Amino acid sequence: MLVLTPAGAAYAGSGPAPAPADKSDRAAATAPTAQGNPDSKRAQAAGVCDDAYQVGATGHIKRSGTTIASVKQFYSPSCKENYGYLWVWDSFHTGAKPYDVTLGVFSYDRDAVVGKVGKNDTRQQEFWTQGTDTANECTAAVGTLRAEGAPLPNQGASEKRC
Repeated sequence: MLVLTPAGAAYAGSGPAPAPADKSDRAAATAPTAQGNPDSKRAQAAGVCDDAYQVGATGHIKRSGTTIASVKQFYSPSCKENYGYLWVWDSFHTGAKPYDVTLGVFSYDRDAVVGKVGKNDTRQQEFWTQGTDTANECTAAVGTLRAEGAPLPNQGASEKRC
């Protein structure tokens, strides 16, 4: 049997070792983002599996007609879990006084919010729920944001996914 090997072929372990990632690369990989980063510090603290990706369309929380936050649902194939994600928009976050946030995954099958988290009097911008055992149910991420001085929260939901 004749085996042809292209000139200049590289084999595992035959080239120079990859340069270690510098601190700015690692920081960027774990930075929170408006799109939702399952590798962010808050996502990891909530136990979000790193293969989680957004499912369904983004929902928005509006106040007086202006969008102030996004609500998204993520799904992890390896963990078979759904997660809620809420991002407070910079345009609201930068000038806002502390606000209250709730977030969860709504199960249409159970008619209940599961994995609910809440934070009062916060200036945090990124929120994640822990994983919910709802992969075989119809779900949507649901969130609220109550600005200081407002009697009621504004709310939003991502697209329903089954």
